[in-house]
Amino acid sequence: MKRGRFPPRVVSLLAFKPPIAMAFLAFVAACLLDSTQSLAQTANASKAYITNFASNNVSVIDTKTNTVAATIPVGSQPLGVAVSPHMNRAYIANQASNTVSVIDTTTDTVVATIPVVGVSPLGIAVTPDGKEVYVTNDNSSDVSVIDTKTDTVIATIPVGFHPEGAAVTPDGKEVYVTNMGSSTVSVIDTKTNTVIATFSDGGDHPFAVAITPDGKEAYIGNFYSDNVSVIDTATNTVIALIPVGVQPRGVAIAPNGRTAYVANVNSNTVSVIDTATNTVTATTPVASPFGVAVTLNGHEVYVADEFTNTVSVIDTEINTVTATIPVSGNQPVAYGIFIQPSPPPTFAGTPRDPTCQTQSVAALEQLYGGTLDGAAAVLGYLDALTLQEAVNLYCVQ
Repeated sequence: MKRGRFPPRVVSLLAFKPPIAMAFLAFVAACLLDSTQSLAQTANASKAYITNFASNNVSVIDTKTNTVAATIPVGSQPLGVAVSPHMNRAYIANQASNTVSVIDTTTDTVVATIPVVGVSPLGIAVTPDGKEVYVTNDNSSDVSVIDTKTDTVIATIPVGFHPEGAAVTPDGKEVYVTNMGSSTVSVIDTKTNTVIATFSDGGDHPFAVAITPDGKEAYIGNFYSDNVSVIDTATNTVIALIPVGVQPRGVAIAPNGRTAYVANVNSNTVSVIDTATNTVTATTPVASPFGVAVTLNGHEVYVADEFTNTVSVIDTEINTVTATIPVSGNQPVAYGIFIQPSPPPTFAGTPRDPTCQTQSVAALEQLYGGTLDGAAAVLGYLDALTLQEAVNLYCVQ
């Protein structure tokens, strides 16, 4: 996704007759308030879904109280996990039973079990609209595509050797798959479900992958070279190699895109990366870390501690473990997005309407002090340009 400027604003709220302008602003404010309240309610009800590899179940952690709220039996050797952005489903890759368990996150019960066709499902990712799930099959070197409406496999895509991680771009158009056995990355076009690019990420045995909220970079943990590759997704080229701890596995990006967190299993640490400079700014001791995820508000990072049967909670302001939660199973791994990700943002304009960008930007400026910089600061975007790009993605969807 290339950076660009929006066309000059030709429609201004100030050009409306006062009653119309006030009514329009009231409508926009009500919509934004409703969205904010919904997001707050979702955040308050946030849960972490921790796959326990050796006990064939999932521990559901209430992140408000840091206690286990439920234990859900699933398939054999659950490993990968992906929670839908809309928080109505969690998908669990069961490596030894070659299935995906579908959990209803309102009742915390399994509502479907899907055969994946491939062998040894491991990584799993959901598209932003929640319509498809992509599952990496480690021992058959392919990716299964699941239609979430029917809970059936609709495509099988050959990729590199031993695919492990999967991440979908924020616009839902591409899936990045790490091929650990061939030390490559495959890029899948979600419209055609075909591989459109394969490249080396410059590291040895890429394992986990996470994509920044603006879709511009992919961060990939390389298991045997002890570093993280940063990929420019517009060109699929390596723009940085960041040394981290020993054998990085889980990778997660904060919702505001400013920080990446990397779980290093054999140095018992989590590396904290500043994405603006692509440097490690902190290293947090954590026992046997595997999966890692960030809460919606970005205040905490949850880490699955594989060999201590616990989950560590890191305060992102001080990068220190502030809580350790015993899980209700054995060998927690939680490989993937195990806490609800941020849903796609909505704005005042109507998608695909020629005035969508203009209306959306005008409404933001009016509501947040007259500038996009003010809106970006309040809404948690890196800067005005990043917010503009979010508006652009919304308007062309």
